[in-house]
Amino acid sequence: MKKFLLLLSLTFILFSSCSKDDGKDTLHIYNWTYYMPESIVAKFEEEYECDIVIDYFSSNEEMFAKLQAGGGDGYDIIFPSADYTSIMIKLGMLSEIDHEQIPNLKYIPSLVKDKALYDPAMRYSVPYFMGAAGIAVNKTLVPPDYERSWNIFADERMKGKMTLLDDMREVLGDALKTLGYSNNTINEKELEEAAILVSSAWKPNIVKFDAESFAKAFARGEFAVVHSYSDNIVAELTDEQMKNVDFFLPESGGSMYIDNMVILKDSDEKELAHAFINFVHDPENYAVFLDEFSLPPTTNTEAINYMKTTPLFTSEDLNNYEVIIDVGESLDAYNRLWEPIRYTN
Repeated sequence: MKKFLLLLSLTFILFSSCSKDDGKDTLHIYNWTYYMPESIVAKFEEEYECDIVIDYFSSNEEMFAKLQAGGGDGYDIIFPSADYTSIMIKLGMLSEIDHEQIPNLKYIPSLVKDKALYDPAMRYSVPYFMGAAGIAVNKTLVPPDYERSWNIFADERMKGKMTLLDDMREVLGDALKTLGYSNNTINEKELEEAAILVSSAWKPNIVKFDAESFAKAFARGEFAVVHSYSDNIVAELTDEQMKNVDFFLPESGGSMYIDNMVILKDSDEKELAHAFINFVHDPENYAVFLDEFSLPPTTNTEAINYMKTTPLFTSEDLNNYEVIIDVGESLDAYNRLWEPIRYTN
């Protein structure tokens, strides 16, 4: 979950990525772009008399590659999705969570913990948000009878006006669910069917696979249909523009994510990191996050009492969605089928 670059955060990125030398304790965070309201960061800095330095990534693969290459030295908190949380646990990269330091864990519902099969007791991770990518449609640029399913990408009437996320597990997972399979299947025949659906029916109609600039282009009217996270769309479009947008999660289901907050084993600020995680899950603070991105309270039950906005989707919309999990050695099969889709014309 989640997770992309946008100009409105560039100033903050440049500022926060610079080293601070004011004598205060400093918490270093590596997070998805869009994913943390600046007001929450500022409030924590003020209350705890500390500095927060944030760097951003646009995919789990980018984040993990940086950590594996040694570029993650100095980070305290990372925000990986479920499958990469599982990988990081197996590799011994994470510090154990001290539940006594995070009393606000009581607001995380059992549904999220039940789906977090990689760490159901929250021994190494604390869920930040559970959600799913959906489809955003600019209703002024498409025929009125478009199909509200993943097969909208097979509609040749919108050819050259659509994008899919540049994310293997998301795209193949949604194709698998469209075909009635699990998005975590390790059955190669099912994977091959999904790859054929994407390559022969969806890909010919899209402009590109895009996980960075699609929301900006959608806001400019360059794309009519985009595979997207709701927070990207809300961050880029005005309230007036949103009146013409249909954002939906297809009923067939798709790939669901749980993004987590984890503390790296080598963190120098474990106590401050625990305080930050607890602070985020304070219901009033968490509601600020939900309101800013029009998200439902899937991961903090009490926050609904402080929310001021109506989410673009509901918790019930996630009923047919499956959390992306680590598929182990079968990931090679996913990569083998994805590469010719992604990297050939």
